[in-house]
Amino acid sequence: MTKEQAAEQISALRKEIEYHNRKYYTEDAPEISDYEYDMLYRRLENLEAAFPELETPDSPTNRVGAAGYNSFAEVNHTVPMESLHDSFSEEELRDFDRRVRSVVDDPVYVVEPKFDGLSVALEYVNGVYTRGSTRGDGVTGEDVTLNIGTIRSVPKVLREPVPFLEVRGEVYMSEESFAALCARQELLEEKPFKNPRNAAAGSLRQKDPKITAQRNLDIFVFNIQSIRGETVSTHYDALKRLEALGFPVSPLFCRSGDIDTVIECIREIGDRRGDFAFPIDGAVVKVDSFAQRASLGSTAKFPRWAEAFKYPPEEKETTLREIEVSVGRTGVLTPTGVFDPVFLAGTTVTRAILHNQDFISEKDIRIGARVILRKAGEIIPEVVAVVSVPEDSEPYRMPEVCPSCGERVTRLEGEVAQRCTNPECPAQLLRTLIHYASRDAMDIEGLGPAAVEQLVEAFSVRSPADLYALRAEQLAELDRFGQKSAENLVAAIEKSKGNDLSRLLFALGIPHIGAKAAKLLAAQFRNMDALLAADQTSVSAIDGFGGIMAESVCSFFAGHGARQLVDELKSAGVRMTADDTVSGTGFLGKTFVLTGTLPNLTRAEATAIIESNGGRVSSSVSKKTSFVVAGEAAGSKLQKAETLGIEILTEAELLEMAKTEKG
Repeated sequence: MTKEQAAEQISALRKEIEYHNRKYYTEDAPEISDYEYDMLYRRLENLEAAFPELETPDSPTNRVGAAGYNSFAEVNHTVPMESLHDSFSEEELRDFDRRVRSVVDDPVYVVEPKFDGLSVALEYVNGVYTRGSTRGDGVTGEDVTLNIGTIRSVPKVLREPVPFLEVRGEVYMSEESFAALCARQELLEEKPFKNPRNAAAGSLRQKDPKITAQRNLDIFVFNIQSIRGETVSTHYDALKRLEALGFPVSPLFCRSGDIDTVIECIREIGDRRGDFAFPIDGAVVKVDSFAQRASLGSTAKFPRWAEAFKYPPEEKETTLREIEVSVGRTGVLTPTGVFDPVFLAGTTVTRAILHNQDFISEKDIRIGARVILRKAGEIIPEVVAVVSVPEDSEPYRMPEVCPSCGERVTRLEGEVAQRCTNPECPAQLLRTLIHYASRDAMDIEGLGPAAVEQLVEAFSVRSPADLYALRAEQLAELDRFGQKSAENLVAAIEKSKGNDLSRLLFALGIPHIGAKAAKLLAAQFRNMDALLAADQTSVSAIDGFGGIMAESVCSFFAGHGARQLVDELKSAGVRMTADDTVSGTGFLGKTFVLTGTLPNLTRAEATAIIESNGGRVSSSVSKKTSFVVAGEAAGSKLQKAETLGIEILTEAELLEMAKTEKG
């Protein structure tokens, strides 16, 4: 390979890795597996090693992690939170051992599982928890003190009042909690987290600690970063000291000066990873002696005294016996493959989501096919490839009618999903009611998934309109309901009748119509009757609406049962008109885009100011954008606005403009 060819490949790899770093660390939405990422990273390392003159300080191989959301205060780590160099073979582990022995004599190693979560630092003063922060880029992290404080296993007061202690640990979500969260997201048809690591990261970065507290996060602490008032000389002693102080430490670790024993311990951890309630993606080997660690030192990114061994993703072959099709809240038909049982990454797998017709056709998935399964993120089973199909088999086609109600299914242009548009479809009932009562919809406090299931079973609730006929004395007879809670729920249901039209439109669960689109509909038509009389042309004329959204709205209200539901809600006293929230007209016809973190206003507060003056807030910058309001750490939206010559406003300028326009 020539230097020019290497430079071209290195440039492409850096861009690709930077993209996946942003998706993984900042957005908590990875698009490739850890193993695929590791292979990209290894290719870049190898090329830079072969052409050292092409290595640059800003290469991903010279940085730890990535910057965060910039929505939390910064924390500068006094002790850098370094990353680890990865090994993928036993020979690489032996190379690590040889490098260590070339510097220090008779090293002893400690081997621990490599937890798959979010690395954090915890600080204690006189034994009291005072601050928690994320790793960030290893030097600067985010202050998430309150959120970490909601984790029950984090000791708030240590068993001894150590003058100062900073420890490093890994916040994770157990497989049980992850499965429960995914089930809830599936029920509400929210976009699910892809794996427990991203679920943990997304949960820890919630602005509202109450949400973090609901996610059942946990932690293992594995390092003393800094300690005052006493001396600890080995990692093994540090783990024992942490345990004595009340920290949860790894339930499995071994200590040996023999690399063969170390490798055997790594194999044992790998063999047992399916037994753990927590996710791991490898094992970590650390030099035990802190004095020897000091002699070994660190590179620009990695400590020379530690190495991570990454387990390859386990894949197994099995046979697809059946495809079951379920119906979600918005009517989306989801196919699930049923397979011959296969033991995979610690559990027996018999089912995997097949997503949609396009996914099935692309992989040529057929009944009776031999397929390769693996667990994405070591948790969620997925079909990797089809090995062979029976000679007499035919390509699988999704059903043309709903398997629950028998109505014909539709597939809108530009969609991959097929859906049933019958709002009375029994399969959609539970999800429909849960969504209707949710916070951003009708906001009926106390009517969560468990309560909805009770109402459906006990009182044959069959539509949102039936909720308004419930009486407190009925509810009080149910399990987990007392007289007071029954009265509170009936009062919350009654209160929801006064909600703005936009909330009702979102609550109806119209495909492609989220809370923001519902506001646009309500603002345009002002009442339900006007919307029901509108045609697709008038709906698509709304700024911010596309053809698919307009078609979805019109198809929904033209479909079986939708108008009957609206009539029943109207008869129950549910409000069918929009709030008159516009107090000024100075921003009429103007479109704003918000980017970055504003110094005083939240996004919701800035949006309310703009909309109350007749303006509109868009999520993307285009030639139609009137102003971009930019705060700290504004990114690509600001750059695009500058390229298009769009006027940039600060928060102060926005407030002054709103004041002037009203005045």
